[in-house]
Amino acid sequence: MATDYDAPRRSEADELAEDSLEELKARRNETQSGVVDVDEDASAENFELPGADLSGEELTFKVLPKQADEFTCSKCFLVHHRSRLAEEVNGQYICRDCA
Repeated sequence: MATDYDAPRRSEADELAEDSLEELKARRNETQSGVVDVDEDASAENFELPGADLSGEELTFKVLPKQADEFTCSKCFLVHHRSRLAEEVNGQYICRDCA
């Protein structure tokens, strides 16, 4: 197919400006869909309400006591490994995050 390079170029905006109202309405209806995406994995049964009774629930992990190479930070009260120790003041340990 031959191309006339001397003819004025037309952009999409020019073509849209010349479209009739009926064509524009048809295009709008094509792009809009009345279908709602539903996540099948997220059902109402999986949601927990605030204040729900969890007394019958059991822990699924084992809680270990503080190990010999760990310390409890005196500011944030978290148990850290000795490598996270920033300073010790009067027998109170402070982690790097709190220092």
